[in-house]
Amino acid sequence: MTGPKFGLPWNGAAVAAEAEAAGVTAFCSGEFADHDAYVTTAQMAAATTNAQVGPGIAYAFSRTPFAHAAAMRNLSKSAPDRLFLGLGSGAHRINRDWFGVPADRPVARIAELVSVIRAFLNAENGEPITFSGEFYSIDADVRAPVLGKLDVPVLLGSFNQVMCSAAGRVADGIIGHGLFTTRWWNEVVRPAVARGAAKADRDPADLLEHGWIITAINDEDPERAVQDARRMIAFYLTVRTYDPMVELFGWTSAVEDIRNAFRKGDMKAMTAAVTDEMLREIAVCGSTSDAQTALKARGTDGLPKDVAFLAPPSFLVSERRREAYARASLALVRS
Repeated sequence: MTGPKFGLPWNGAAVAAEAEAAGVTAFCSGEFADHDAYVTTAQMAAATTNAQVGPGIAYAFSRTPFAHAAAMRNLSKSAPDRLFLGLGSGAHRINRDWFGVPADRPVARIAELVSVIRAFLNAENGEPITFSGEFYSIDADVRAPVLGKLDVPVLLGSFNQVMCSAAGRVADGIIGHGLFTTRWWNEVVRPAVARGAAKADRDPADLLEHGWIITAINDEDPERAVQDARRMIAFYLTVRTYDPMVELFGWTSAVEDIRNAFRKGDMKAMTAAVTDEMLREIAVCGSTSDAQTALKARGTDGLPKDVAFLAPPSFLVSERRREAYARASLALVRS
């Protein structure tokens, strides 16, 4: 396995210009209550020249398949042949309480969603778009000549085995979480993707691997970068979705301390509960030299094979500091 190319989560046009000049080949957008993945992708498309751009990830069930596909068609006009589409199921509570949409059986639902999106993206002019499944029923006769096959890789934000297997079966690859470790990639993720690919008679080597790497570099104050990375890890681990990895590493006691502190609103104790082993396995942080050493220690098999997004910590980290981390991470791209 050769090393991946590097990408960044979007931190604005000024950072992007420096990043592309340094060799960054992809930018991705997240999504939350204050930012839309497709709007951000439009900004990325307008401010970049050669880099791949796309949601990494967009909430899958907050939009219809038509809306996802239409957004990609619109974006393709300003970023032809540079798009990818990352989709994530999102937490059940967010789907139910924020979006007001059903999200039961998320793996089966997102697998079907991918198929319907592809039906819209693959349709030629004059060709009816039909689909009949468990979750979606489509019978679209788009009379306007605005279609034509559009090749956009669809990637699934995947963590646990079942979703990774679904990605191998129906998607063009996966987007790995910022918590992924070398061991999680090799013992859980890649075998699960391969099993899914085998069910669909696909070669897993043909599937894409993108993934986030928690990256915080500050040569003037390395310890601040380390603390920001610890806090990001702690925040992620408050979510029980990631318990299978916690159990694999034997981190259950430390994670309970993290969750107890989080419930009390004690961010200092929550951060302190992240062990040195967690930090070493998950993050790339400290000084530039520290980060280079940590990245090298992961080896190529501890990174996504196609695009590694060097992701600044975001939890309780200002926009200004995130931009500084993004710029500092370019040292890893150049080296």
